[in-house]
Amino acid sequence: MTTQGKLFAIAIFCLAAVWACGYRFAGQGGFPQGVEKIFIEVFENSTNKTGIERVVTNQVVFEFTRQRGKSLANSAENADATLKGVIRTIRTQTIARVGTEVASEREVVMTVDLRLIKDGGEVVWAVKGITDRQAYNVDENSKLATDQNENIAISILSERMSERIFSRLTSDF
Repeated sequence: MTTQGKLFAIAIFCLAAVWACGYRFAGQGGFPQGVEKIFIEVFENSTNKTGIERVVTNQVVFEFTRQRGKSLANSAENADATLKGVIRTIRTQTIARVGTEVASEREVVMTVDLRLIKDGGEVVWAVKGITDRQAYNVDENSKLATDQNENIAISILSERMSERIFSRLTSDF
């Protein structure tokens, strides 16, 4: 057998081994048994950051639409299960300084809890403490620019967390 033939045989063997073990890309699995349609409630906001619940919920809805649009229901009555989320914490912290007093970079850290609840109140999936962070620059001359940078960081963070939420929900089954 030639070297090229051996490499081809090894590649086929590896592919067969991966296929046989049930490996699949994250987010390509299914929902819990009996769940085809999911309604996503506006997340509860347990923080002091006004409006963050809308930002996060909208991003989760967008991710579900992007990944599996036909799985979303327009109301709880038309769904097999409801996804409920709670934004437990959102905080900012300095991660870099210019000198000892002036922050040059901060990060926003968010923690979310989730439950997927079927009709009748049965919790079929839950996860606590999904946490992520996103850095942003501080403009020492403009609070407005710093606030805009923080809002962009929250948007990026919400996007990444929604991808993780969808992946975790569909990878567990």
